[in-house]
Amino acid sequence: MTNMDMTLAREVAAPVESAPTPRRTVIRARRGWRGIDPGELWRYRELLFFLTWRDVKVRYKQTALGAAWAILQPLMTMIVFSIFFGRLAGVSSGAIPYPLFAFAGLLPWTFFANAISGAGLSVVGSERLITKIYFPRLIIPISAVSAGLVDFLIAMGMLGVIMAWYGVVPSPAIILAPILVAGLFLGAVGVGSLLAALNVSYRDFRYVIPFMVQLWMFCTPTIYLQSDRLAESGWRFVLPLNPAYGLIKGFRASVLGGELEPYSLAVSLSVALLSFVAGILYFRRVERGFADII
Repeated sequence: MTNMDMTLAREVAAPVESAPTPRRTVIRARRGWRGIDPGELWRYRELLFFLTWRDVKVRYKQTALGAAWAILQPLMTMIVFSIFFGRLAGVSSGAIPYPLFAFAGLLPWTFFANAISGAGLSVVGSERLITKIYFPRLIIPISAVSAGLVDFLIAMGMLGVIMAWYGVVPSPAIILAPILVAGLFLGAVGVGSLLAALNVSYRDFRYVIPFMVQLWMFCTPTIYLQSDRLAESGWRFVLPLNPAYGLIKGFRASVLGGELEPYSLAVSLSVALLSFVAGILYFRRVERGFADII
């Protein structure tokens, strides 16, 4: 037998190596209540950015003024309230000119109201995206609230212009403003996520949300001061249960100068955090059925 024959014989006799078994990933639905998975949200951070940017672009697509509408909405509302409440009704704004007083309250309120409305309708509006691919569904309401935050930051420039017009210097307490805005952001995510989940199962909420936001505004001191009679009554302990009450009132005081109420700030901020946790937990509890119901 030649050397070539011996080599062929050894190759034929050698055992054939089996192909490696492919790795399988099994996805099972979790039962019970589920909390936030920060790691998963971080992995999908680019999707959150693109969905936020999509919401911003769609909002001002084919508009003549573009992002100027972020300034015009609170500005025009301020003008209307200044005429009817500041001049005709004589609503007091303390030592601050009423237009500036109203705009400083309407600015965070507009962000809060638009964020809740946008987040509440966001899941139903993303029907095609939800039914085709998997991603953390929580990104959808968070992106809607984040888009409102972009409008808020744009409109902050107009607040600075109005303050310069009236010669009002920012208060040193302005360093607290980002914390108060963060509280409004978390509260809006919580309430918006809860409404978004409810809107999937009960489409009546598309009509409830605008009505609820309208009533909510008059329960918040955006365009009026808290009266002395109200401050002396027991309602002053109840009103801060509205998260927008203490946070918006504190935002205006921190920017324009004024007395900060520790009780209102602490209670409203705590309620905003509780709303965030409760809304997220309920959203995560029912999100597994979105693709089937929507």
